[in-house]
Amino acid sequence: MTSDQPADAVVLVGGKGTRLRPLTLSAPKPMLPTAGVPFLSHLLSRIGAAGFRHVVLGTSYRAEVFEDFFGDGESLGLEIEYVVEDEPLDTAGAIRNVLGRLRADDAVIFNGDILAGADLGELVRTHRSSGADVTLHLQRVEDPSRFGSVPTDSSGRVLEFLEKIPDPPTDQINAGCYVFRRSVIESIPAGRPVSVERETFPGLLASGAHIHGYVDSSYWLDVGTPEAFVRGSADLVRGLAPTSALPGETGKSLVLDGARVAGDAEVDGGSAVGAGASIGAGARVSGSVLFDGASIGEGAVVERSVLGAGAKVGAGARVSGVVLGDGASVGARCELLDGARVWPGIELPDGAIRFSSDA
Repeated sequence: MTSDQPADAVVLVGGKGTRLRPLTLSAPKPMLPTAGVPFLSHLLSRIGAAGFRHVVLGTSYRAEVFEDFFGDGESLGLEIEYVVEDEPLDTAGAIRNVLGRLRADDAVIFNGDILAGADLGELVRTHRSSGADVTLHLQRVEDPSRFGSVPTDSSGRVLEFLEKIPDPPTDQINAGCYVFRRSVIESIPAGRPVSVERETFPGLLASGAHIHGYVDSSYWLDVGTPEAFVRGSADLVRGLAPTSALPGETGKSLVLDGARVAGDAEVDGGSAVGAGASIGAGARVSGSVLFDGASIGEGAVVERSVLGAGAKVGAGARVSGVVLGDGASVGARCELLDGARVWPGIELPDGAIRFSSDA
């Protein structure tokens, strides 16, 4: 994308992030610490690196948090504006809701919880050279049956949108990033919820509009679940996912200033350790995210888990595939395994919960 061909960037960050509770009880999903900074920082770094300057954030849940942190975007080399949804409008409705802030003929729409490595400049160039009304980023995946698939013809034109089926005809899925002509956004009904998948895209196809597919097979991850969230953070730390917002060098771990890690503790697998966090002697932390002020006791094991701000894991405890809310406390020798979620401020006494009998 060149300076004489500007496009607006629109980032939809209005969701409540219910799949990531209890972490999102205190902060919107795009603002959760991810590899040392809010997740949205990584996406904005990619947007800026691709040459975008004007960014519109479509917000709803905890809308004030975004502007408090990012302000007008000047520190990022961006110009950020904010539009708040008074009530949930679904994806197409949210796109229509930001129309009044758009300046360019094309707008690139980003889902605020997708981590991806597609070439954004090439995405826009493909959209313009094909003369499309809408261009979708289509991601190739190993198991497309888990998603709705989007077949295209030999020229890249989208043929149909298929729901999840056992044996889809293509490995291409909707990756949650789109380029819209402004005129198409203007045609979306205003003031009510509108789904791009169920209403906008099928309606455009039925009317003969040109929907194009930009097919890509680079890094892509929806970080909407705890498992994906910790994986995404670890991939950013290890340099597997693209970002220029990492507050440190890529490697096996990221330890922010002010954190304390005992000399014989092991911290690896792309773990991120927040400011003021502490890891005790002999503890092992792998592929996990520790928010600011979290603490892990001596000899404890933490794997593929998220510890909210000020959360504690006692000595000799083991947590694996677990989410601890802000200020939650897991007592010494407890054992919590895949899927457990402890709500903010809850305290589990020493030895209170075990999944095995070797206490």
